[in-house]
Amino acid sequence: MLPTRNGVGPSRISLPDRPTGAWPQVIDFLSHRFPLVSRGEIAARMQRGDVVDELGAFIAPERPYQPTLKLFYYRDIPGEARIPFDEAVLFEDEFLLVVDKPHFLPVTPGGRYLQETLLVRLKRKLGVDTLAPMHRIDRETAGLVLFTKQPDLRGIYQNLFSQKVVTKRYQAVAGFRADLTFPMTHRSRLVEADHFMRMREGEGEPNAETAIELLNANNGLAHYLLLPLTGKKHQLRVHMAALGIPILNDQIYPQHLSKEEIEGDDYSKPLQLLAEHISFIDPVTGQARTFDSQRSLDAL
Repeated sequence: MLPTRNGVGPSRISLPDRPTGAWPQVIDFLSHRFPLVSRGEIAARMQRGDVVDELGAFIAPERPYQPTLKLFYYRDIPGEARIPFDEAVLFEDEFLLVVDKPHFLPVTPGGRYLQETLLVRLKRKLGVDTLAPMHRIDRETAGLVLFTKQPDLRGIYQNLFSQKVVTKRYQAVAGFRADLTFPMTHRSRLVEADHFMRMREGEGEPNAETAIELLNANNGLAHYLLLPLTGKKHQLRVHMAALGIPILNDQIYPQHLSKEEIEGDDYSKPLQLLAEHISFIDPVTGQARTFDSQRSLDAL
């Protein structure tokens, strides 16, 4: 297994089995595969050893193209800005790591986020290269995220969520409607929307279920307790918006604001959604595990 570098593990890509001469050198393929990165930048990364083969040997820019060759490359995002909020480790043993995530911090690398992700920060801080998330929450959501530490036990812990034996509880601040009666359970079928970031309610058998309790209401806003009984993408955000009470500061539901309408992250307006509680029976130790976030929603 290739090592991580500064908390980042290598990404893998296999060279296509194309006729000889389609791409004379490896750098020709990489320039084709990553058109948004200049050829000069790709060459510089190769020269400093950021592209290697499966044995860890450096791949030089002038390396001839070799069909089916497996490459591993270490991503880098020049000038990546720091997200000015810190995570907090709540619990750690030889199997698990429980972390309280701030708003705006992604859990795993993707797109324009690499070093400023919870996973990479933790790998750098703790020196545990085998960390893997048991589950995920949205970048905009704050609260509990659990990680496994031992690869051979990863599947056992992740299956807890698919088996629906994990109790999860969220807090949210959203609009108030006097015509809605709480507590209530909202069920619907969630399907992908026309934009890859969005989900929507569609026709058919429900596949998403959320129990909702009203804690208090004041001046048109309300404090809710949300208990997702299923774990679909953006489930809580879609369900609250469908009820006409979208979560405060949500920039995707009910209306997806464009990049032109959003000038970066407005750190003064975090999404008012908090993953506050997780509990389950540990499948390895048999212990009852209960974890609670130490964060709170600032709109309360």
